[in-house]
Amino acid sequence: MEPRRMESLDRRRTISEQEEGFGVEARMTTDLGMVPNLRRSNSSLFKSRRLLCPFIEKQENLSSWIPENIKKKACVYFVESSKLSDAGKVVCECGYTREQHEEVAIKPHAFQGKEWDPKKHVHEMPTDAFGDIVFTGLSQKVGKYVRVSQDTPSSVIYQLMTQHWGLDVPNLLISVTGGAKNFKMRLRLKSIFRRGLVKVAQTTGAWIITGGSHTGVMKQVGEAVRDFSLSSSCKEGDVITIGVATWGTIHNREGLINSKGGFPAEYMLDEEGQGNLTCLDSNHSHFILVDDGTHGQYGVEIPLRTKLEKFISEQTKERGGVAIKIPIVCVVLEGGPGTLHTIYNAITNGTPCVIVEGSGRVADVIAQVAALPVSEITISLIQQKLSIFFQEMFETFTESRIVEWTKKIQDIVRRRQLLTVFREGKDGQQDVDVAILQALLKASRSQDHSGHENWDHQLKLAVAWNRVDIARSEIFTDEWQWKPADLHPMMTAALISNKPEFVRLFLENGVRLKEFVTWDVLLCLYENLEPSCVFHSKLQKVLAEEHERLTCTSTASRLHMHHVAQVLRELLGDSTQLLYPRPRYSDRPRLSPMSHIKLNVQGMSLRSLYKRSTDHVTFTIDPIRDLLIWAIIQNRRELAGIIWAQSQDCIAAALACSKILKELSKEEEDTDSLEEMLALADEFEHRAIGVFTECYRKDEERAQKLLVRVSEAWGKATCLQLALDAKDMKFMSHGGIQAFLTKVWWGQLCVDNSLWQIILCMLAFPLLFTGLISFREKRLQALCRPARVRAFFNAPVVIFHLNILSYFAFLCLFAYVLMVDFQPSPSWCEYLIYLWLFSLVCEETRQLFYDPDGCGLKKVASLYFSDFWNKLDIGAILLFIAGLTCRLFPVTLYPGRIILSLDFIMFCLRLMHIFTISKTLGPKIIIVKRMMKDVFFFLFLLAVWVVSFGVAKQAILIHNESRVDWIFRGVVYHSYLTIFGQIPTYIDGVNFSMDQCSPNGTDPYKPKCPESDWTGQTPAFPEWLTVTLLCLYLLFANILLLNLLIAMFNYTFQEVQEHTDQIWKFQRHDLIEEYHGRPPAPPPFILLSHLQLLIKRIVLKIPAKRHKQLKNKLEKNEEAALLSWELYLKENYLQNQQYQHKQRAEQKIQDISEKVDTMVDLLDMDRVKRSGSTEQRLVSLEEQVAQTTRALHWIMTTLKDGGFGSEAGVLTLASQRAFDEPDAEPSSKRKVEEPGDGYHVNARHLLYPDALIMRFPVPNEKVPWEAEFLIYDPPFYTAEKKDVALTDPVGENPMGRTGLRGRGSLSWFGPNHTLQPVVTRWKRNQGGAICRKSVRKMLEVLVVKLPHSEYWALPGGSREPGQTLPRKLKLVLRDEFWKPFETLLEQGTEVYKGYVDDPRNTDNAWIETVVVSIHFQGQNDVELKRLEENLHTHGDLQMSTEWQVVDRRIPLYSNHKTILQKVALLFGAHF
Repeated sequence: MEPRRMESLDRRRTISEQEEGFGVEARMTTDLGMVPNLRRSNSSLFKSRRLLCPFIEKQENLSSWIPENIKKKACVYFVESSKLSDAGKVVCECGYTREQHEEVAIKPHAFQGKEWDPKKHVHEMPTDAFGDIVFTGLSQKVGKYVRVSQDTPSSVIYQLMTQHWGLDVPNLLISVTGGAKNFKMRLRLKSIFRRGLVKVAQTTGAWIITGGSHTGVMKQVGEAVRDFSLSSSCKEGDVITIGVATWGTIHNREGLINSKGGFPAEYMLDEEGQGNLTCLDSNHSHFILVDDGTHGQYGVEIPLRTKLEKFISEQTKERGGVAIKIPIVCVVLEGGPGTLHTIYNAITNGTPCVIVEGSGRVADVIAQVAALPVSEITISLIQQKLSIFFQEMFETFTESRIVEWTKKIQDIVRRRQLLTVFREGKDGQQDVDVAILQALLKASRSQDHSGHENWDHQLKLAVAWNRVDIARSEIFTDEWQWKPADLHPMMTAALISNKPEFVRLFLENGVRLKEFVTWDVLLCLYENLEPSCVFHSKLQKVLAEEHERLTCTSTASRLHMHHVAQVLRELLGDSTQLLYPRPRYSDRPRLSPMSHIKLNVQGMSLRSLYKRSTDHVTFTIDPIRDLLIWAIIQNRRELAGIIWAQSQDCIAAALACSKILKELSKEEEDTDSLEEMLALADEFEHRAIGVFTECYRKDEERAQKLLVRVSEAWGKATCLQLALDAKDMKFMSHGGIQAFLTKVWWGQLCVDNSLWQIILCMLAFPLLFTGLISFREKRLQALCRPARVRAFFNAPVVIFHLNILSYFAFLCLFAYVLMVDFQPSPSWCEYLIYLWLFSLVCEETRQLFYDPDGCGLKKVASLYFSDFWNKLDIGAILLFIAGLTCRLFPVTLYPGRIILSLDFIMFCLRLMHIFTISKTLGPKIIIVKRMMKDVFFFLFLLAVWVVSFGVAKQAILIHNESRVDWIFRGVVYHSYLTIFGQIPTYIDGVNFSMDQCSPNGTDPYKPKCPESDWTGQTPAFPEWLTVTLLCLYLLFANILLLNLLIAMFNYTFQEVQEHTDQIWKFQRHDLIEEYHGRPPAPPPFILLSHLQLLIKRIVLKIPAKRHKQLKNKLEKNEEAALLSWELYLKENYLQNQQYQHKQRAEQKIQDISEKVDTMVDLLDMDRVKRSGSTEQRLVSLEEQVAQTTRALHWIMTTLKDGGFGSEAGVLTLASQRAFDEPDAEPSSKRKVEEPGDGYHVNARHLLYPDALIMRFPVPNEKVPWEAEFLIYDPPFYTAEKKDVALTDPVGENPMGRTGLRGRGSLSWFGPNHTLQPVVTRWKRNQGGAICRKSVRKMLEVLVVKLPHSEYWALPGGSREPGQTLPRKLKLVLRDEFWKPFETLLEQGTEVYKGYVDDPRNTDNAWIETVVVSIHFQGQNDVELKRLEENLHTHGDLQMSTEWQVVDRRIPLYSNHKTILQKVALLFGAHF
């Protein structure tokens, strides 16, 4: 009986699998192993490496690796079958014809017998089908495929996909199963399913696994991916769809065979000629074709697919500091018996399932009963549903099959936490993607985690999927109050993985950045910079340089924040100080490498960063600044915007970000990234302008204080310095900043003073006491105050005009000496020029060594020489010294005068810089400077034409000219003058005259004569050629190039003219700052100021300080008040920006469109709900009418026969409860019911533990022995045990049928008695007080765990005959403590005595237990201490013991949890 039963079950399973079953199956207990270093592997790294290799090399690597590691299966012994192929040919038992076999298969072989055995006659050999696949005539999309043996290890396939195919490790695995044949779905439901499936795959980075064929549910998935590909232009969002199909059932598979790999292989999709085979779906991206050596056998791929899915779900995905096991979900559409088997196995193994209601057959049957209590899911109800949804094949359902379906559906519905039904139109389930993710979160809530760990695990999943909408709706609810500190690890993960929406969500839920950023977190962030960013390469360069300096150490330099500060100093400029100083000691606590920083349930996690100490003091001045810099250097726009909105010193922060981005863009090679950086820099400049505008409108004086305030957070720089270094011209041209510069320019004078008043008082300073000049300060209003003179002459505007007058006097005197009074011996005027020049030299020296910020001589000199006008000054001075040196010697007097004359030109050019202050002349000078650059480019083009024409003309006309000066004249000078109309007279031979030239070139004042005849009177050169060259030369040089220059000037003028005002306002600052720090006396009287300065710096050693008007360090209270005021106005700015964004016409149109779409969806939903409710009511009415008809027929038959019949035959009306509330939640429809509805559940699991034996299915209503169950025919199973004698079955299970006869794996027939001691104590805090939760006290229980076990257990179990203590308890207790523990048992409280619902129970053998509670009331209990001292780990079994908190989510076996619940109830403790 037993073998027949197993064979029938296997046959039924195989048939159903071949028909429909593709999906998650029972998880095997065998250890599949892990790929070495798999968790540390990064597929993107392999992908980047492959991109660097040539395409041919990639193919060669794949062609060598796949045959070595992946095999196929082939029949090697031809055994003729009694069946013929579709073409009428003789085939082997494997299904292939003789021609399709290997040559060795048709030769005489050494096999014993003629029976075909796949274990003997099918051998593995290197695969011959792999590479790229292209579907002929459908699309140019290239996929991947490989033919694998059914015995291929999952680790090898996973390695192929991630390392060689370049797939990123998924965040989610979606196994789609259902009908293998084409079925119809409502158009709206089909659209919703397709959209939701692709959305969840694309947003979470999931893999979709299907059967891969072009039929049924696989076709639906493929068409969903196709629709997405057609509507999306983003290649980065490609959906990974993996088809696992049977090689022997694929039509046209011959085109895929290529022993060296098909790159690509062309595949023809031919549905019409496929017959009993199937075609591959063209919309899948990857195919794994499973081969068992047979042809036409379906279902071969199911075991391998099951193992592969299990293996992938056991891998850990690490990204952004988060490490989670890859979750898996099963999505079900339609389906038949095989699909039900798949769902059952998935639910049994803890895999959540999403059932799409309305798709048909099995999906609809389960959806209809999913909301009912298990007790109401009866055989008759399932039979009724099958008659509705399986109308075509309902007649084939036998009674035993209906019973099996009922049992499986009861077990599926019983684990409601793993079952999610997607109903179209149901509130909260408008999209399939939301339903899938909600199913995974619901399943994770049912796992054995404590409250915080459970919510934390759900948050990990949401972050890994990057679905902030799911986090908002499912996680951040009123069910759990998140503490800000609990969100810190996930905040770090969201930052590293660049998920700004989650960062915003965490900030909304209480995370404070000032508490979040610690030393370790900041180092963690910098150690996880994107390798592609420029800052990362610069940081690596700094570390490499330090490693080279530290030659005494062999280890690589570790990252510290002072390394980051060095790179930031380069980016922010020398005007800032180091943001992170070098630590004084090297043993400061820091973060270990990132390979150990994972948000993993096992091992070290990011949470440990926050548990190392209770001291969360940050080491930086401004933690928000640190996060902002970290986001900016990686060009993360959204993240930087969120963090900047939290900053306090926001104007300085925005300007610093602009500076950093502009500097990084100079080294960025990627054009797109460069443009994004510049756009982001411009955005931050506009933010600085916006906030400053708000401040300036509110209070001009306080706004100007913000400009010159020393910011400690930004290296003691000011906003003005940062804007200048970043060349933020728009910011500098702001009216408020220009007003401030004007205020600085006028010093203590009122800005409404006229220029003529200033010049008049300069020439006659006593007029200052007449009230001609007005001052800003009240103390200077008195006319007789001497301070008015000092304030007047210290004003930069006065200093500037004094220097102008002085400079004009210098130029006039210089010109007079050069033209009138240049004597062999210098006159007093010339000596005065020397003195004047010496004062200029002293002033330039002062500017060179002026270092108020303490940057160092090297940095100051570099800054000084970066200015063009300073270079011009140094050049003019050096040229003057050279001319003066020549002038002092009589021999070189004239060359000296020439040099000084040229030097005069350079001094005159210096006037252009002076007049840049003028609002009229300044912009024009800027345009001239830009045009000068155009001239230099133009001269290069002009030189090409001038030299080419000059050399050709000279070579044609003149023979062997040896004089260099005349060669230069002929080649360059004459050619250049030709452009302006001075055409050579002899070039056309008309004005040829021997008197104007020298025949032999001996006359130094005449050019050499051109080529002539023997008489020397007639030119012999070809006039037509020279004239032609001249015309072409004039055409290109005079017309083309000159007009090009004019066009360039015009373009430059128009381009600069638009920004001239900004450029002038930006450059105006430099001149104002120069004269603001310049001594008031003009040259040569400035020497007195220099003498005073020399005494102060060298003798008195007074350091240089920048004037407070340009750099002011405020008191702490004043600075705090100023920053608070700025923060308040920043919030106003952000609110105004949001309001303006909403008021934009485009945004209004978009909002209206969204509202219309929402309204349409709501109307559609309402229509669907109404129609659905109507349909359900009609179905109910039809059932009622049909049953009424049958009842009336029975009554009539009974009356006709003259009797009233028996009560058993009376038909009852169906309950309407299932139809009255179709959309109600299960929790609202059913009463609180016990897991087994009063019956044992674990004892009826179909698969008996540790044995390949299937129980007879026993639904709830057939459990009692009193219930009639005529077809009940359970198999017999008794495990062989050497120490147990075999006896006949005795007794019946007191709780009813289990579906299995025999003793099973238990020791005795009948009751098997066990003892379960529950050892508890109160959970206490560090102070010794009892911990409480929800007012109730908390218990701790002693539990044990065997190796390789996922669950803990109570230290009890079966006892040896005559023994008191269980064997498991003896393993964890020392021998000498056995007797004292027996005493504790006698003193304990009996909590329960009776039957245990155990999966090992059978009809003839079951477990009965006695539960004894041993509770230690005090923490100093002597017996408790003795117990802890006598606990030990067994050397062989390595059994571990642990005190765990008693909670409903404690990872215990389910029957042990029931025991703990009774003990907690006994003490009134939390459970």
